[in-house]
Amino acid sequence: MVETNSLKSWLLAARPKTLPAAIVPVWVGNVPVLFGDGDFSWLLLRCTLLSCICIQIATNFFNDAIDFKKGADTEKRLGPIRVTASGMLSQKMVLGAAMGFCLLAALISIPMIMERGPVIIVIGVIALFLAYGYTGGPVPLAYRGLGELFVILFFGFVAVVGSYWVQTGEWPAPLQVWLLALMTGLYSTVLIAINNLRDVAEDSGTGKRTLAVRFGKRFARIEIFLLVVTPAVIGFLMAFQTRNHFGEIGFVILLIVGQGIAKGVRKNEPGPIYNKYLALSGLMLIGFAVVITLFFWRI
Repeated sequence: MVETNSLKSWLLAARPKTLPAAIVPVWVGNVPVLFGDGDFSWLLLRCTLLSCICIQIATNFFNDAIDFKKGADTEKRLGPIRVTASGMLSQKMVLGAAMGFCLLAALISIPMIMERGPVIIVIGVIALFLAYGYTGGPVPLAYRGLGELFVILFFGFVAVVGSYWVQTGEWPAPLQVWLLALMTGLYSTVLIAINNLRDVAEDSGTGKRTLAVRFGKRFARIEIFLLVVTPAVIGFLMAFQTRNHFGEIGFVILLIVGQGIAKGVRKNEPGPIYNKYLALSGLMLIGFAVVITLFFWRI
């Protein structure tokens, strides 16, 4: 029997396994300042981190409720259960919770607004709009094959460079920070690319035109390969240039893990086994944050 309106249901809707995608970019954007020569504000880090987590949870709630409304979550689903489609929670409750987390993100950002001014409000409004617009609105990004681009831009450049700017007020950010943002965005995109390849059959039947649906499974597998290789190569070259052996070893390990993920999705047809590669991708993203921390700690 399906348990409804329980803590377990809300945790399923929040999708805690996706939270590294919100945490890692903020941490990566703060690390150069933390181990640098300037002042570092733990308050600004906490506010940035918590507001991004709230936006991520709101996005997950919107996604759960809107996908159900559009009929995108069917009995063919291979991923984790969705609470609205399964009847655990009503669509109204999930949408209400999404709005609540949007409001919480706005309140948490007040210290950042006081420190950096109204630009934070502009960034926040855009972020909250995209939390809904990823699956909702007149041009839902996930349904137009724009999900990967959204993740690279938002979870990469906006989150990393924005977090660095919140700490320092420095604009434009150094080239090194932009490279960190690109790497973070690419590693974060591995998750959505594998998810879309896993769900290609279901999505093609429900009108969700992801890149995997538009261009096929071979394209998606090549995409995943490039997503795991490119950031590892960029990171290794950064470490090699600065003779940072911690970074060199770390990015070689990340490359090996990424190659294993790419090989797995290439040799196996989309199915439940892809959930294993999604979990490995999440660990790889966390591992990237650890490598970056060691990289700047040893500079």
